[in-house]
Amino acid sequence: MGETEYTLIIIVFNVFLLAFIVATVAFVVQYKHKKKENLANLQKQQILHQQELLSAQIEVQTQTMQHIGREIHDNVGQKLTLASLYAQQLAFENKAPNINDKIESISEIINQSLTELRYLSKSLTDNHIEANDIVLLLKQEFAKVAELKKYQIDLNVEIKDLTLPYEAKTVILRITQEFLQNSIKHAGSNKITANIIKLDQKLQIMLSDDGKGFDVESSIGKGFGLMNMKKRIELIGGSYTMQSELGKGTTLTIEILL
Repeated sequence: MGETEYTLIIIVFNVFLLAFIVATVAFVVQYKHKKKENLANLQKQQILHQQELLSAQIEVQTQTMQHIGREIHDNVGQKLTLASLYAQQLAFENKAPNINDKIESISEIINQSLTELRYLSKSLTDNHIEANDIVLLLKQEFAKVAELKKYQIDLNVEIKDLTLPYEAKTVILRITQEFLQNSIKHAGSNKITANIIKLDQKLQIMLSDDGKGFDVESSIGKGFGLMNMKKRIELIGGSYTMQSELGKGTTLTIEILL
């Protein structure tokens, strides 16, 4: 074999080797790209599935509350109305003043209970969340706390009307209610502050109290209600930040893309 043929064989071998290396690298790159695409698609499907579960859960909760509201109105309410009529009839027929006073007191208690049940029934059957914007819903929640006259409420709202999907309004409202309940019942707060603003293309809701605070890290995974809401916020395209320190209160910040 001549030197020229030997050189040609080496060149051909190197060309084939280079082609093999290029093909192998291309295969590896394409495999990694496909794997990345598949993982991304899987994550999207999981998020969509979780969003569907959230919507279904909210729908079931709404239907359940409406069913309870109708039961209160149609069943318990009617029975209390009948009991009130019986009490009034007894008071009318009875001639003993001392017994009449007791009957009238019973009738008054029944009527008060009936009024409260009707209000509860109306609040459960009316689609209050869907019918109102989130700003009004949050204002109403803080107004309920202010009516207690035990806590200083500092509410700063820089947005008038804001359109959000039903699921987003429901999640934000439930988180706010949870925060208020924790601040009142567990944190020993005297002052609760809320700032509701539009920041760039985001709705920002910052809730804070001056309560006893807690260790955020040690509370993760222990069933703390507010922590369990984080995934729900993420499912509606938002972010959730909790800051707290023992003796220095708690701050919760929610941001939703508009």
